[in-house]
Amino acid sequence: MTFYSPIEPIYYILPFIGLLVGLFGTMVGGGGGFVFLPVLILIVDVPAHTAVITSLVATLPVGIAGSLGHYRNGNVNLRLALMFALAGLFGAFAGVSLTNLMTEKGLRITFGAYCFLMGIYIFFNTRNFTMSAENLHKGVPSFNKKNIAKNSFFGFSAGTITGAFGTSGAAPLMAGLLSLSIPIKLVIGTSLLIVASNTIFAIGAHFLVGQIDLTLVMFLTAGSMIGAVIGPLLLSRIDTSHSEGRIRYIIAGVMAVLGILMIWG
Repeated sequence: MTFYSPIEPIYYILPFIGLLVGLFGTMVGGGGGFVFLPVLILIVDVPAHTAVITSLVATLPVGIAGSLGHYRNGNVNLRLALMFALAGLFGAFAGVSLTNLMTEKGLRITFGAYCFLMGIYIFFNTRNFTMSAENLHKGVPSFNKKNIAKNSFFGFSAGTITGAFGTSGAAPLMAGLLSLSIPIKLVIGTSLLIVASNTIFAIGAHFLVGQIDLTLVMFLTAGSMIGAVIGPLLLSRIDTSHSEGRIRYIIAGVMAVLGILMIWG
């Protein structure tokens, strides 16, 4: 179901937030959905269940525009994305079922806990990260049984998070892709394609039972679409070979801080 909420003064800051989310989401690979949900709940005071599906719909254009931009720049591994997305399909439907079982407070606290824990995981994974010269050149991880199982786990987790919380599922996606020791630009572009896929599945599953606030969607996407176009263009001109560890630490820090804010409300 869809509806249009009355325009409130606070709504006029949403395009600027959307611009930043679209810009940095397409530059770090998360799509920005993990920011939209806290903004809708903590700043706009949208009920958690409505915020979930509204965040999903607002995230979709970022994922699509961002992944297309990165694909044109050669920063998307389609085979890897397919592996994550297939697992994410099942996870998205599992996440929607999980959402319907949680209260508003439970949904917010659970999202905060997952976000915080994934931030910690990415932080310590970065400390142990080593980039092999072969993978840095080719940007292609090995597809052995261990990696396939790990990719499927993180893909399912990302889909579940997307379906349950209306976010991009960035934390498990980034954790899984970063653990494969592939270049950061490939991580970012591939994750955005997976985000778009998981979001489409989750919207389809939520649509019959959720309420989408189209007013909020329009205000958020008015800025995020611009940012999603600019982000890949900027990233293609940046040399990340000496800053990959720093980017990972930033991602981990943002995840952890947003998690704490959601838990504390």
